[in-house]
Amino acid sequence: MNNKAKILYVDDEAINLTLFEINFKQHYDVYTAENGSKGLEILKENPDTLIIVSDMKMPGMNGIEFIKKAKEQFPNKKYFILTGFEINDEITHAIESGLIIKYFRKPFNIKDIQSSIDSAIAQCN
Repeated sequence: MNNKAKILYVDDEAINLTLFEINFKQHYDVYTAENGSKGLEILKENPDTLIIVSDMKMPGMNGIEFIKKAKEQFPNKKYFILTGFEINDEITHAIESGLIIKYFRKPFNIKDIQSSIDSAIAQCN
């Protein structure tokens, strides 16, 4: 039986989705979505997903907007932002309010992300 935790990564760039999946599929069941709407669908179809990592800058719905919507429906999951940009007021507020646990910078540091995800999974159990 597969005991790997399910995680969802949302990013509008296909290369980032592929890189994330390649780097983390040995440790987790990785689901990917190219936008926030698809991310919400995946969460509905896989309610046992524990961790959500979202890109910040996406067309239509940015990462914080997506996480706010997801957290309304799935309040017990752990959320992270991954961004290629400097931390901004919106991300700072999301951390301070508890909307997200932390943010990661692109290019992503695999060890940092994995240790943060593992720590968040431990809190879920």
